[in-house]
Amino acid sequence: MQKKYQHPVSSEISLTYITSKKRLTIVAALGVTIGIAIYIFLNSMMMGFSRFSDNMIFKSIADVRIYRDDEISKPLIPQEENGHLNLLANPNIVPNDKTIVNPHAIMDLLRKQEGVTMVSAQVASPVFYHKGESEFSGATIGVNIDEADRLFDLQSTMVAGNLHDLNTTTNGVIIGVGVAEKLSVKVGDNISLTSPKNVPKVLRVVGLFKTANAAVDKSRSYMNIATAQQILLKGPEYVSDINVKIANHDLAPKYAAKFSVMTGYKAEDWQTANATFVSASKMRAVILGTISFTVLIVAAFGIYNILSMTISQKMNDIAILKAMGFKGRDVTRIFVQQALIIGAIGVLFGLILATLLIYRMSKVYLGGDIGYFPIQFEWTVYLRGAIIGILVTFFAGLIPARKAANVDPVSILRK
Repeated sequence: MQKKYQHPVSSEISLTYITSKKRLTIVAALGVTIGIAIYIFLNSMMMGFSRFSDNMIFKSIADVRIYRDDEISKPLIPQEENGHLNLLANPNIVPNDKTIVNPHAIMDLLRKQEGVTMVSAQVASPVFYHKGESEFSGATIGVNIDEADRLFDLQSTMVAGNLHDLNTTTNGVIIGVGVAEKLSVKVGDNISLTSPKNVPKVLRVVGLFKTANAAVDKSRSYMNIATAQQILLKGPEYVSDINVKIANHDLAPKYAAKFSVMTGYKAEDWQTANATFVSASKMRAVILGTISFTVLIVAAFGIYNILSMTISQKMNDIAILKAMGFKGRDVTRIFVQQALIIGAIGVLFGLILATLLIYRMSKVYLGGDIGYFPIQFEWTVYLRGAIIGILVTFFAGLIPARKAANVDPVSILRK
C-alpha cells in the first residue's frame, strides 16, 4: 500500500514547492525559455545560412570537376644521388590546350561508378562581350542545357526567357542579369562576343538568369557546346571539363581522389575549390553552437541554484518526510520532478518564442544577392532543442536532489 501512494504524494509535494515559490519558479522557467529559444533560433539560422551557401555554391560548380591541370616545366638537370641541387632555368607553365582525350569514354566510365548521379561535359572559355561601344571581359560555358539544368538547377535561376529555347536556337545564349545590364539588352536582342582565338560570334539572347553570386551574374553566359567549340576553333570531341554530381556532397573529396587516379586528370571537389568558404561555415557553426549551448547551461545553473536554495530552506520538511518513511529515492523524485516541471514549462514557452523569432526574421528583407533572411522552421532543431532542454534541467535538478536524499533526519531534527 505504501508504494501505491508514494508517487502521487511525491508529485503533490513537488507541485506545492513550485506553486509556493512562484517568483523563483517563473525566473527558472524564464531562463529555460530564453535558453531554448536562443538555441533553436541560432541553430535554425546556422542551417539556413548553410543551406543558402550550399545552394549558391552548387548553382555554379559541380560536386567534382575533372579537367586537365597546368603543368610546370621540369628541371634541366635531374637531381643526382650526390645531393647536388637541380638546375632550374626559368620554370614556366607548359602550354597545352586543356583538351581531355577521349572524353566520352571517360564519362561512360564515371556514370558506372556507384554514387554518381550525373555526368556532364562542358567547354569553358574566357570571352569579350560586345554591343555597340560596350565591351568587357567575361566567361562563357558551352553545355548541353538539359544536362546543365539537372546538374546546377539552372531553371530556378531564370528570371526571363525560356531555358530550353537554347536547344532550338543554334546561335542562342543565356546571360546573367549583370551582363544584360552592362550591355543594356533583353531577351530577343543580339549580342556579339569574341573568343581568345579572336573568333567573333553574334548570338541571340534567349534567357536571363540570376544567381546568389553577383560576380557570376556580371560575367557568365551559357551557350550550346557546339557553339563554344566553334569559337575556340575546336572539333566536336573537344571538352575542357567534365562535371560530376554525386549522391552525397560530403563524400566529394573521396570521389575526387578516386576519379583522379581513374582518369589520369585533375579531379577537384567542391570543398577544395571553396576551402575558405567551407572553413568559414564550419567556424560559424562552432561559434553559434557554442553560444546557444552556453545559454542553456546558464539556464541549468539557474535551476540548480533555485533547487539548492529550496532544499536549504526545506531541510526540516525533508527530515520529517524521511522520518515518516520516505526513502532517499522518494526525496530525489520530489526535486527531480520539480526540475522537470520547470524545464517542461520553459521548453514549451521556449518553442513558442523561437517560432515567433524565426517567423519575424524570415520576413526581414536584406536585399542584394541574399534577399530575405535565410532562416526557416527546422523541425529537427526543435526536437533536438526540446530534448536537450529536458535533459539539461533533469541533471540540473538531479545534483541537488541527491544531496537532499542524503540528509540525516536525526541530525536535522536535533537542531
